[in-house]
Amino acid sequence: CGDNVRKGLQQWRVSCCSSSIEAGYTATHEELEKYIANFLGKEAALVYNMGYGTNTSTLEALGGEGSLIVSDALNHTSIVNGCRASKAKTKPFKHNDENDLEEVLQQAITTGQPTKNKGEYKPWKKIIVVVEGIYSMEGEICRLRQIVDVAKKYKAYIYVDEAHSIGALGKTGRGVCEHTGVDTSEVDVLMGTFSKSFGGMGGYIAASREVVNFVKAHSGGTLYTNSLSPTVVTQILTAFRIISGEDGTTLGREKLDKIKSNSNYFRSELRRLGMSVLGDEDSPVVPMMIFHVPKIAAFSRECYARGIAAVVVGFPAVPVYGARVRFCVSAGHDKKDLKQAVKKIKEVSKLLNVRYERSIFG
Repeated sequence: CGDNVRKGLQQWRVSCCSSSIEAGYTATHEELEKYIANFLGKEAALVYNMGYGTNTSTLEALGGEGSLIVSDALNHTSIVNGCRASKAKTKPFKHNDENDLEEVLQQAITTGQPTKNKGEYKPWKKIIVVVEGIYSMEGEICRLRQIVDVAKKYKAYIYVDEAHSIGALGKTGRGVCEHTGVDTSEVDVLMGTFSKSFGGMGGYIAASREVVNFVKAHSGGTLYTNSLSPTVVTQILTAFRIISGEDGTTLGREKLDKIKSNSNYFRSELRRLGMSVLGDEDSPVVPMMIFHVPKIAAFSRECYARGIAAVVVGFPAVPVYGARVRFCVSAGHDKKDLKQAVKKIKEVSKLLNVRYERSIFG
């Protein structure tokens, strides 16, 4: 990507110093949005300068008064805060459970909006079901086929956050839809970020042109914030073309295969050693349970002392009793890296007694 980014730096400024609706929208931004829309089989796309802000700004714009957002109980904070910022009502459903989703939708449609007058029925203007492609703290892949079937049965819209799945899941890297056999036309809004698979920053939504134009006109993320750096846009476009094979090499195909094999190898090795590991096969997010609060910092420090940077997670990001370390596996790791990491993690896990699949005492 380096050569293209350096050329982009010469052609475009580092920052537009303006929002995308003023002077911050360039030809390269337009090229990226068209590429994303085509890549995902959507009419249009909209690019933001921050992944977190993509969810908060978009959901705030879409969730108008009289709307209902039905959100997975373990959705990311950006989704939670987007729901809170909107004028919509929000109801959770049990994590990745299409049966509970159906019950929530049935009840919502039956009772309608809250009203002041007893006995009055007022239907919701729209209902939006929000899920993630890969859940960032669980490493679990969304049961998207089942979720979509239930949502469409009750004429609800579907919003999918692909922060961890785009560029990682699916035969061609097109994310959770491709992985689960759901056509992107069945999902109303696809959201993703550029900070994982694309080595950049920012995020996007892809949807119908009507939805994109509405969000563009009503989202604080487009109206009031600086647009994405054109230099970063160049990096993202280059990464997309590598993933798609448009660079004339097989590098993208090789990396997609490697992230899958690396993730599955690393997860299986941790389980073999007796660790309590969450998540599904093929997911590059590999959480390992620590459980005990006092062990959170200790695990991080002991790993760091052995040359491993490990992200540990505690309350309030997860429940008090749900402390964990979240490993994110990359196609940039080779087998030697992973074997060495497993060896060091085994040392730390024995030291801190966190091999809970072997014993309740770790």
